[in-house]
Amino acid sequence: MVSTNNLKNGMTLLIDGKLQQIVDWNHHKPGKGGAVVRTKLKEVETGKTVEKTFRAGEDVEQAIIERKTLQFLYREGDDYVLMDTETYDQQHAPSSAIGGASDYLVEGDELQVSSYQGRIVGIELPASKALEIVQTDPGFAGNTATSATKPAVLETGKEIQVPLFIEQGEKVKVDTRSGSYLSRA
Repeated sequence: MVSTNNLKNGMTLLIDGKLQQIVDWNHHKPGKGGAVVRTKLKEVETGKTVEKTFRAGEDVEQAIIERKTLQFLYREGDDYVLMDTETYDQQHAPSSAIGGASDYLVEGDELQVSSYQGRIVGIELPASKALEIVQTDPGFAGNTATSATKPAVLETGKEIQVPLFIEQGEKVKVDTRSGSYLSRA
């Protein structure tokens, strides 16, 4: 248990059986009545943001989230098989915990994994990643006045827009937050 007077951004709480991470908090003392703590919380598993107000000094349950590096081995049905590189223990992560990161996972990748009571609840990807283009149409450089793009399919199956000069087989750097092309790798 932790007092609402000691809350910090990034702290994870267990509220109504759901893991919620503090995005922002504000201690407020109105002219009349007791002090309150207003928080903006993000549900860890769904990403939904909610606002909740607590009385100052109220106790809430803190959830201890473990973070460690695991290696992505392969996909098995809807689950992703991850391995601890120190102990060689394998864990299954549900696709709900992987979320949109699945568009950038290649076998052998090392991931920062967050788990709660032995259950994987989320992963963190690097801000950018180098991936190979497996299919794209040939481009015709020189016939456009603006920076034109064309669709390309990455080795993970995700389709992105790339400049016309990018060819099949090249490696490109992709922003994992927005899914946009950054540069050649």
